[in-house]
Amino acid sequence: MKPSSETSMKKLVMLALVLGAMMFTGCATHMYQTENKNLSQTQVVLSQKNFKVIGHAEGHAKATMILGIGGLSKHSVRANAVAEMYKAANLKGSQTIININVKHAIVGLPPFYMRNIYTATGTIVEFTE
Repeated sequence: MKPSSETSMKKLVMLALVLGAMMFTGCATHMYQTENKNLSQTQVVLSQKNFKVIGHAEGHAKATMILGIGGLSKHSVRANAVAEMYKAANLKGSQTIININVKHAIVGLPPFYMRNIYTATGTIVEFTE
């Protein structure tokens, strides 16, 4: 028994819909740093009120890879995000950044297109004594 042209057309439309849905969806993963890789060492004595919170700082860095080629290493992109955070903070005098966290997101459709996005955030404090 031969399949009818109507059944074939339905299968073709279904295949086109599935392929279209796959082409227009993206994939993303998020990872938070769970270890301290920061070079700045600051000690805040919490038994005394010798600091005040000024605000928050944020920096972003991205690297794009097409077919697995291009972009900086993950370590370099992460370092750029932290550097952008310090630049955006515009620190003065006895100010520093504490509680630095780096979020890593991978967006795209691997291996065709991937974008590594790093976001560094921290709290700006100023020592009063």
